Amino acid sequence: MIDSLKVTVTEGTNMAAALSPDGKTIAMDLQGTIWLVPAAGGVARPVTDAYGDCRQPAWSPDGNWVAFHAFWDGTYHIWMVSKDGKQKKQLTIGIYDDREPHWSPDGKRLVFASDRSGNYDIWQLTLDTGLLTQLTRNAGNDYNPAYSADGSQIAFVSERTETPGLYRLDAGGTEHLLFATTARLAAPTWSPDGARVLYNSVSKSQSGLAAVTVADGKNQLLTAADEDVFPFRVSWVSASEYLYTADGKLKKRSVGQANAKEIPFQATVALSRPSYTRKAYDFDRSAPLPVRGLKGPAVSPDGRQVVFAALGDLWLLTKGNPQPKALTNDVYVDADPVWSPDGRRIAYTSDRKGNMDLWVRDLATGKDQRLVDLPDDINFPAWSPDGSRIAFYQGDPRNVWGRGTLHVADALTGAVEKYHESVFVPSQPSWSPDGKTIALAALDVYSSRYREGVSEILLVSLDSGPDRPADRSVSPTPDRTLGTRGKNGPVWSPDGRHMAYIQDGLLWVVPVDGKGNLMGPAKRLTNELADAPTWTGDSQSLVYLATDTLKQVYLADGRIDAIPLAFNWQLKKPAGQVVIHAGQVFDGRSATYRKNVDILIEGNRIRAIEPHQPGRAGKLIDASANTIIPGLFEMHAHQNAMSGEQQGRLWLSYGITSVREPGADPYDALERKEAWASGRRWGPRQFFTGGLTDGSRIYYGMATSISSPAHLELELNRSVRLGYDLIKTYVRMPDAMQQRITAFAHAHGMPVSSHEIYPAMSYEVDAVEHMGGTSRRGYSPKITAMNRSYQDVIQLIAKSGMNITPTASLQGGFNVLSGRNPQFFENRQYKAFYSEQFTNAMLAGAAQITKINPGYLTNFGNLQKTVKALVAAGARVTTGTDSPFVPYGMSLHTELQSFVDAGLTPYEALRSATLWAAEAVGVSKDLGSLEPGKLADLVIVTGDPLTTITDAWNVVKVVKNGEVYDIDTLLRKP
Repeated sequence: MIDSLKVTVTEGTNMAAALSPDGKTIAMDLQGTIWLVPAAGGVARPVTDAYGDCRQPAWSPDGNWVAFHAFWDGTYHIWMVSKDGKQKKQLTIGIYDDREPHWSPDGKRLVFASDRSGNYDIWQLTLDTGLLTQLTRNAGNDYNPAYSADGSQIAFVSERTETPGLYRLDAGGTEHLLFATTARLAAPTWSPDGARVLYNSVSKSQSGLAAVTVADGKNQLLTAADEDVFPFRVSWVSASEYLYTADGKLKKRSVGQANAKEIPFQATVALSRPSYTRKAYDFDRSAPLPVRGLKGPAVSPDGRQVVFAALGDLWLLTKGNPQPKALTNDVYVDADPVWSPDGRRIAYTSDRKGNMDLWVRDLATGKDQRLVDLPDDINFPAWSPDGSRIAFYQGDPRNVWGRGTLHVADALTGAVEKYHESVFVPSQPSWSPDGKTIALAALDVYSSRYREGVSEILLVSLDSGPDRPADRSVSPTPDRTLGTRGKNGPVWSPDGRHMAYIQDGLLWVVPVDGKGNLMGPAKRLTNELADAPTWTGDSQSLVYLATDTLKQVYLADGRIDAIPLAFNWQLKKPAGQVVIHAGQVFDGRSATYRKNVDILIEGNRIRAIEPHQPGRAGKLIDASANTIIPGLFEMHAHQNAMSGEQQGRLWLSYGITSVREPGADPYDALERKEAWASGRRWGPRQFFTGGLTDGSRIYYGMATSISSPAHLELELNRSVRLGYDLIKTYVRMPDAMQQRITAFAHAHGMPVSSHEIYPAMSYEVDAVEHMGGTSRRGYSPKITAMNRSYQDVIQLIAKSGMNITPTASLQGGFNVLSGRNPQFFENRQYKAFYSEQFTNAMLAGAAQITKINPGYLTNFGNLQKTVKALVAAGARVTTGTDSPFVPYGMSLHTELQSFVDAGLTPYEALRSATLWAAEAVGVSKDLGSLEPGKLADLVIVTGDPLTTITDAWNVVKVVKNGEVYDIDTLLRKP
């Protein structure tokens, strides 16, 4: 670690502020720290540390304390700190989030918003007794409470379905509607005389401060149309003058006045630039490597064999013989193998006839039958106990994050019946012994205001009998999430007496009855990480994946046996020489082309780049009329097996030769990495991590909820054993734990990325994803509702050296640019890989986002200004898109186009997608530019991409690791 660097911040993005009762001091929550600054302006001093994500300060009436909500322990609780910073008190505890505190005028109570009741309601805390009282009970979310000056009323925002808007609660507990609106509101504050309530309102083009008159409900806009007002309470300086935050500033304004006065401040923070040795990559290794991408191992009913997917095919391992046998052998993706109850057949999914369909193999004859062919992809089949039916999920047209609609197919005829509406990333279904109930893991959110929750067991009744109510949830450990939703349970034992599942990274079983009701305490079976448990037919043991080995645990005595597996793969490396005669070459470093040169490739590396000379030995590629650029990096994409074989060809067809995947089922990601690197399928280089390393609440199925320091160490150990390329922490990860993750990752040469900038950069987190992106706060500390970022964000990112992948395409760029260009969807690659149905579904999704976030498209130019400002300030900015939210491949070129549209030169945009990306990943020694000794990853295009960035998608040929792929071949299914 280099000695800390001091950065002075003079503007804040989405900061809240409160004026002390004596009018002398302002408390503000700049980048998650509570600071105090003189009311006239000046140097700010911190009164909390940087690790609490402390937000929305409120002064006590006596001026001695500042209340706020903070995230020190991974849950938002109400705290207060003395004005000298020497005393700190926690006022609420527990598993629920408590936010937005406000004091009663007598200082005896605090009101706040909490999800304690199943959604957000207004609660009151009596300070001397600790008594908590629920004040509102509507099924809609109520939040942002504020006392009137005389303490007789509380104003709050409500999302109640019947009449959303701004409300007041009187002393008798009666709710009154101040005005109804579907607009996005925040932060009501009473005027000193109680006649009006000021509030923040966000529209398509404005985030403004407005006031409603209590007597008649009339509204008035108080701030200028071009002001970017932050969504926090104002403070009254006098009967007519108020303090608020907007445009990155502390501001004062009098009611009725057009102009505001700015209050200058300076806050100095300490940063550090990461300094550690990055992990070494051997892209020329000739020795075999053990297969780590074992997907969904399943034990046979007799316990003698294990079937699994790896390297794109199905494999059968017989106990006693560590060498598995290939059941399939082709370029397509075969996945999700499961045994029939009699052990004679295996159901699985494959894209060999189009998209991912449901197939069945008869093991005696070796015959494969496509049982179900649906328009959308299929995953996670599961046999009924009598072998007559197979449950599975059908995905949505876009395969975005794995939504699944439960269907059941007749195992003989293939007739399909739908049994449940779409579920967000459910686990593999598991049948009750009587075949009348299906158990699966599904997300249960704490409220509809925020999307996070816990994974619980959802029991779906297939029988409408009165004793089988549909859709009931059970949890072995209430308010604690199960393991990643996928193949980690619940898994019903064949005799119906137990369910197995993963929690805290370990394998557990819990006794159940035939309907799935929990009948006793759970029992832990392992002390090591476990994944993908499956039962033997006698219900006496389970086979599971123990990080990188197969093991079997027996219920009777807890004995654990390893199942030997000798299974290797090898890097594919071409031989011979290729000579590319290039008309012009962008090497990734210079802003100008090298003209009329030969790129000499030997094996998988560039031997030389020399002036053109006819008659050189080797395979000649005539690109004398073309431009050559380095292979492009997609720095933020998430994938899954449901995309099938075409996924790799799609990337290559767009000139993308490297993909960074910051969040995945690690075994699914490893299967792709190994299949592509071995040549079993065509595809780019893959740089991956495992699940999103998250806190006590999660959202995505691949999120790993870290429950304790011990669990964290197990997951960190997995990152080394499986060879992660980075670790990605997610939005509910507290800073203290993220700091431990960062120290471990750096000790093993891995970078760390998250959605956070500060204080993450102060303890050397390497990168941040998204200019906006999901935030646990409900707003972002990087960008406002108007898509603006201020000096704090620009300077902190630039000075810290933290790499940022803005994902501008995700945040409006794709839809803005496609809307401008009538020929956008006529792109050759897009038409080859995406259907009209896909496009329609995508555009419908964009329309829905625009409805939720009115400024999504109209304010996109503000985000582009930030991208340009970051580069101008010296920040490292790289290209990534968060596909599949926006289409794979096409979105990366939209990102490049968005950068250029923002004012970057095509050179700067291409550098972000090549050399800077390689440096961020840690592979610039081998990739990112075209130089002698580097790997031969390059793209041949028509046109002049250093002048016209859209020419970068005019791909003619792609070279990855010295292998040459023609565009026509890449666009054609094998």
